[in-house]
Amino acid sequence: MNIPSKVKNITSKVISSFWGTLEQINFDFTFKNGKSVNLTHEVYGKSDGVAILLYNSITKKVVLSKQFRMPVLVAGINQGYSIKVVGGAIDKNETPENCAIRETEEEVGYKISSVKKVTTSFLSPGILKEKVHLFIGEYFDQNKTENGGGVAAENEEIEMLEISFSKALQMIKNQEIIDARTIILLQYLKIEGIM
Repeated sequence: MNIPSKVKNITSKVISSFWGTLEQINFDFTFKNGKSVNLTHEVYGKSDGVAILLYNSITKKVVLSKQFRMPVLVAGINQGYSIKVVGGAIDKNETPENCAIRETEEEVGYKISSVKKVTTSFLSPGILKEKVHLFIGEYFDQNKTENGGGVAAENEEIEMLEISFSKALQMIKNQEIIDARTIILLQYLKIEGIM
């Protein structure tokens, strides 16, 4: 870890390591005025992840997924269901690109051979250490396989949604799509004139 000169005396205590790791980190932080304060923050995460938006430039459609997410339920939204892009955690010794291709077939049943990197982002840097690599990938009807729906061994149940790009943009306005990765990638397609 590269420690800036403003941060000193870092100690870390693992609070939980059930799924990801929740750490309580104590440190001294020196402000611009020279005052030093002892602070404690919590940092949560596991491996970095990927998110990929599939699009079809001929049909002007995109592929999204609908999946239960406990934090969405706790927030009292959509009975816990989130409409989102394909995504997942990067396995050990796996590249982000290969992970995006693998997750695409596992979650929505499309076998694609290439992806285009958009950016890498922290989605909630105030607490999450996970970086998410954002991709787009073009799909065609002939790419559909019998796979999809998630990995049963990982207790995934994923519904694939193929909708028009214009409807997806409207779903952002209607707050039916509230996932940040999905909003970023749909807006990217629009801003870049890809769709």
